[in-house]
Amino acid sequence: MKTLSRRGQVILGIAAVILLTALSLIAVVVVGNLVNPGGIGFVSRARCAVPNLPGPVVSVSLTNMGGPMMGPRNGMMGGAMRMTADRSTVPHGTVSFLATNGGTISHELVILPLPEDQIPGTRPTGGDAKIDEAGSLGETSNTCAEGAGQGILPGASGWVTVTLPPWRYELACNLPGHYAAGMYAQLTVT
Repeated sequence: MKTLSRRGQVILGIAAVILLTALSLIAVVVVGNLVNPGGIGFVSRARCAVPNLPGPVVSVSLTNMGGPMMGPRNGMMGGAMRMTADRSTVPHGTVSFLATNGGTISHELVILPLPEDQIPGTRPTGGDAKIDEAGSLGETSNTCAEGAGQGILPGASGWVTVTLPPWRYELACNLPGHYAAGMYAQLTVT
């Protein structure tokens, strides 16, 4: 039996590292697709087939920059997060919301009446780093579907249709720390 030279051992070691790395990457993709169907690895870039939504459609962009943890803000860890709507006013009645997650972590959209004297973004957060959702008129947190779910995954959309009377509303992401990190917008219904 012949033994490998020093050079042969190094080449064999490098080949083993490359093979194990490739197998690890394949495992991440397979496990990620089991956990997050339609995605690659643990981050989804799903393209959703959005149905024709009734009434005016408010397109809402959900974003974060720099990943899920950038540094302390309001006692929480959070990055620069933002929620923007393509319009600030809609007529009363049936209104649809299409929320698209352009960030790198999950987000959601909750529709809350805004008290007359309250400024958007000033709701108190509890010990769970969330705001009180009492009085919510609807939510979209379901990836590529309507209504409530586990969060809209990165690159995906969710939607909800509600009936809104004339009033001021706050749109908010109420996943822990997201509201305090800047994920809110105002909508006026005339």
